[in-house]
Amino acid sequence: MKKYFLTLIVFLTLNFGGLVIGQVWTGNGVTSEWYTTLNQAPWTPPGFIFGLAWTTIAITFSLLMTSSYLKNSTKSLKLFIPALILNILWNPIFFGLKWVWTGLFVLILLSYFIYSLIDLNRKMHGWKYAWLGLPYFIWLMIAASLDMYISIMN
Repeated sequence: MKKYFLTLIVFLTLNFGGLVIGQVWTGNGVTSEWYTTLNQAPWTPPGFIFGLAWTTIAITFSLLMTSSYLKNSTKSLKLFIPALILNILWNPIFFGLKWVWTGLFVLILLSYFIYSLIDLNRKMHGWKYAWLGLPYFIWLMIAASLDMYISIMN
């Protein structure tokens, strides 16, 4: 039990740490003048939903990675590292550089890694743990649709 909680703390630190690093580049993010003046998708959620979604994702994804790591799944860790890097990179690309099309490409790559992690865990352990990656994947589909709308309409 102690090993589980220590591992969970490591993954929570990595996931929330990634969000903090990304936030440095995001600045005011969804409340920034640049973002609020964009032609946005009609299904764009209110700003507070973004924080709620990412908090949920960081927790559920940390639980998935903890279970996966403790099952000695080095394959999962090999998918986790690029996913974490892509997650962090999206913020400076989209909000910092305002490269919305490149941001969409990053989201597509990130979605591939998250889908692969979910599928790998599903194949190894069934849906017992794999479902914990679904909030992340679903949010990435929403984020990609929002980014694509912004890319096309601005």
